[in-house]
Amino acid sequence: MTDTDAQDHALLELARTLRQQGYRFITPTPMTHSRVNSRPQNRRAEDAVGVFGWSRPFAADLLPAQTMALMATAGILEPKNNDHWQSALRLSSLAGELFWHSAFPTDAPDAVFFGPDTYRYANALRDWLARHGAGVQRAVDIGSGSGAGAVLIARECPEAEVLAVDINPAALRLTRLNAELAGVRLEARHSDLLDQAPGEFDLIIANPPYLIDPSERAYRHGGGPLGAGLSLRIVEAALPRLSPGGTLLLYTGVAMQNNRDPFLTEITQRLEGRGLAWQYRELDPDVFGEELLDGAYTECDRIAAVVLEVTRPAVR
Repeated sequence: MTDTDAQDHALLELARTLRQQGYRFITPTPMTHSRVNSRPQNRRAEDAVGVFGWSRPFAADLLPAQTMALMATAGILEPKNNDHWQSALRLSSLAGELFWHSAFPTDAPDAVFFGPDTYRYANALRDWLARHGAGVQRAVDIGSGSGAGAVLIARECPEAEVLAVDINPAALRLTRLNAELAGVRLEARHSDLLDQAPGEFDLIIANPPYLIDPSERAYRHGGGPLGAGLSLRIVEAALPRLSPGGTLLLYTGVAMQNNRDPFLTEITQRLEGRGLAWQYRELDPDVFGEELLDGAYTECDRIAAVVLEVTRPAVR
């Protein structure tokens, strides 16, 4: 067994142990996470949720020796000041499953993000699968991150071929681990959009970064006009790869300006005359409001979470 294999095995065992103990954690926004952790009583963890959910420092005697040993083997036990420790990964709950992802704060360029956007995205995907999942034979999750989308498809469509693609090796590793933890079958593959994922798909999903990030961290920076660049690239890459009757389900964020939706205007122009059925809706009218304070969004009204669904007509 290689060192990486040993680390992965330890992470799986650790998550399974915590699940057996009833562990559950819902990840909030970074601002909420920061505010809650800044309270005096939360300066250090007092239980497993504080360690693996809130990413708080903890004393060595807080956790059982077996848990500490698994953390050490997994490579996620990091020393902190004053003889305290901290977990290098978080473990969050979603749709009855547990997902490993990056610890708070997610400052690293290769951080694997998981948060309220993930829950909104998952809810939109689960709704679509409940209505159309029986027809999915081949699916791909573009920019899989923690693998939440791909895992949900694989769980609901166990006979389907499911690909999870990303340019971030850390994300691909966690996608594989989270799939194994959920007991589902999928393939995690390095690919810039669909470059290394040939063929057509019945379902293409994506939850890309959509903000302008001055540090251009891959999990957060959307590029282009007000963060919409990557979302637009995904639309153009995905549409030619839809099988007859296939659907693109894109969850993204849109910076609204002067009471107008520039992303919807752009999408309408790109889809016009292509013979595709599509619908577009806001899931949440106001997310990441703190971004409006400075930087690229000082002239924007709000940032909304939206879902674009595009379907290629079935062959008759």
